[in-house]
Order: sequence, then structure tokens, then C-alpha cells
Amino acid sequence: MTYLRLDPFKGFEKLSRRMANIADEFEKGFSIEYGPFAPRIDISEDENHLYFTAELPGVKKEDVKVAISDDKIIYFKGTKKSPYAQEEVVDGEVQKPERTYIRAERAYGEFTRSFTLPENINKDSISAKYDDGILTVTLAKIEPVKPKQIEVSID
Repeated sequence: MTYLRLDPFKGFEKLSRRMANIADEFEKGFSIEYGPFAPRIDISEDENHLYFTAELPGVKKEDVKVAISDDKIIYFKGTKKSPYAQEEVVDGEVQKPERTYIRAERAYGEFTRSFTLPENINKDSISAKYDDGILTVTLAKIEPVKPKQIEVSID
């Protein structure tokens, strides 16, 4: 007779890692991503600025839009166009692509990423630079309003 050893805790390690990832998301703040292609975006800061650095390989500058809503949400929207040739109709005739892909692993399509900005951001002071598929968006921080101190004399 063959005995199989059953581990009742098998699978809990993977579940534990997933729970830790959820906890990390709470610490970092939530972002929303839509579409088959979702660019990776780093968020960093220094004393005076907040920076968003997005990897957008193969995305043209004119295919990317950045917007900030009145409720301080920053949106990164765009399209990563597929280089794969599609069938098209020209003068009533179906044109077949020159090459057929056996395997296509890269993701393409429209994307949207959004992040909630902190309160100390000046949404009117924004700049962006796009270089070699890297988009860097810089937002200025606002000097926090210091509470007014009033001395009260006690009788």
C-alpha cells in the first residue's frame, strides 16, 4: 500500500505573499489601471517636488496624455499601437499582411493609469519630459500652511 503525505498547509505560503502584496498597496496608495497594456510608473519625491516616471516603450509622444482633475487625481492615458500587420480592405480588396506571427507576447492597446495626489501639490505647476520611452512628470509641492499661534495671557 502506498501512503501519500498530505500537507494541510500547502498553498498558505502563496496566500500569505498575496496578502502581503495587498498590504503594500495600502501603504503606497491605490492606483487604477485599465487596458491590456499598463505602463509601470515609479513615484518619488524630494523636498520641493513629486515625480512620476513612466516606462512607455514603443509609445509615441503624441499618443500619451497627462491630465489632473479638480479632485487632484492625475491620469496617464494613451495608446501603444501594435506593429502587427492587420488585414485591411483597399479599393474593395482584402490585403493580407506580409508576415504571420507565430507567437506575440508583447501587450498593446489603450491604457489608463490614475493616482490620487496628496494635498500639498500645486496642480497648476506641472511639467513633463519624454525621452527614449520614459515619461517624467514633475509637480511642485506647496509650502504647508503653518498654524497661526496666539499667545493667551492667563489671569
